[in-house]
Amino acid sequence: MVGGKAGSYDIEARMAQTAGKPQRIAPVEEESLTEEGHRFAGELRAAFGIPHDGPISETMRTMLVNPGLCRVQLDLGIFFAAKSTIPVREREIAILRNAWLCGAPFEWGEHVSVARRWGVEDEAIARCTEGSAADGWSNHDRAVVRGVEELHADYCLSEATWDTLAASWNAQQMVEFPVLVGAYLTTALYQNTLRMKLTDSNPGLSAR
Repeated sequence: MVGGKAGSYDIEARMAQTAGKPQRIAPVEEESLTEEGHRFAGELRAAFGIPHDGPISETMRTMLVNPGLCRVQLDLGIFFAAKSTIPVREREIAILRNAWLCGAPFEWGEHVSVARRWGVEDEAIARCTEGSAADGWSNHDRAVVRGVEELHADYCLSEATWDTLAASWNAQQMVEFPVLVGAYLTTALYQNTLRMKLTDSNPGLSAR
């Protein structure tokens, strides 16, 4: 995908590039956490309902290499998971299109599962790999997908996309949308760059 068009890549080659080798940064072992890391690990357990002595995932322990940054990421993730003003189905469609454009195996695979739990249809998940030009989108959903594409390509929404979204979304949602895309772009960038290890339940870019 290096030097290629966003969203256009050989899945096996992209998987080999971003998830086919050991992580570039190893997770912090729990016994090696700093005092700040231990405090934050306790907050992570509370936020995700993990028992106080339960294990912290390798993904989180990788981010705990930089506890301050991990805290910011977690706060933003909790906002979108619990306080987002954008309807969850539309949010997940946007995240999936972003993950596909980024060729992000970890983000794509995780959010295929999340999207399905929130009622995103299998057909819609598949259309997220094709983009806004695919048949079957409603006008609003097509604008959501096209908006992600425009933010990747031009870092700005077109008038047509803005107007279509604004016909259904309020001002809070319109402000949130580019931040949502930017946040999950950031997540894809570090997961790809670190070659974040896929979990056993995450098949990466082949997930449908």
